[in-house]
Amino acid sequence: MRELSELTEVEESSWPVLSEALGTSMVSMDVVPVDPALGRATLLQMQITTRSWLGGMVLNCGGVVLDSGWVRIYGSPGDADSPTGVPGGATGLPSLAEVNGFPERLDPAWRPFNGLVVGHDVLGGVYAMNGPDPEAAGRPGRPGEITYFAPDSLRWESLEVSHSTWLAWFLSEGTERFYDTLRWPGWRGESGALTGTQGLSVVPYLWTAEARRDVSATRRRAVPLAEVLRLHRDTAIKLDSVDPGFFGTV
Repeated sequence: MRELSELTEVEESSWPVLSEALGTSMVSMDVVPVDPALGRATLLQMQITTRSWLGGMVLNCGGVVLDSGWVRIYGSPGDADSPTGVPGGATGLPSLAEVNGFPERLDPAWRPFNGLVVGHDVLGGVYAMNGPDPEAAGRPGRPGEITYFAPDSLRWESLEVSHSTWLAWFLSEGTERFYDTLRWPGWRGESGALTGTQGLSVVPYLWTAEARRDVSATRRRAVPLAEVLRLHRDTAIKLDSVDPGFFGTV
């Protein structure tokens, strides 16, 4: 097991580039303050260096609530700079460690072999980075690639990109293209009012013909995101007789 210094004292750290990308992005966002101790513990448990954007994120950033709250990207949130005193700042964003069920204390034997949930959207879409054997985890794509559980198909889709490429694309307004058919007039007001653990219940469901025909005609209300994720998993099992696996804990 590598020591923390081996993971952080590296040439070409990703943080200067990632920090600039966050600072210059034209996409609306809240960048959550980091808890340095949590960041170090998370990095040590993951055993990745800060050369990667994921390593840079968990060590230096509490997470990002992107595009009027539509997408949540997880880091290591703290409450030191939050006027509310709520972990994750005013957003209440959970940490990457919480979402993925990391051990409370360092466990050298524990590894997220099925990959990591690195983000969610307000519709219950799940972004996961593949582990070493995606097929065994029931996900498409190659090891290390980002996959997406789509709320309108209830299936995993390979995005065929790394975590850094995915994040850079979203910071350059990629969400507008990605969610083109899943947004309605006034969506910013609805997503922007949610906390980091809430999502939108959409009826008729997004995978139905009615919702696909006119998503703006659906009825939406704020609910715990865990409720939306549970519905998606249960429905996917019912429809396809296949368990889509872990969606993260929020």
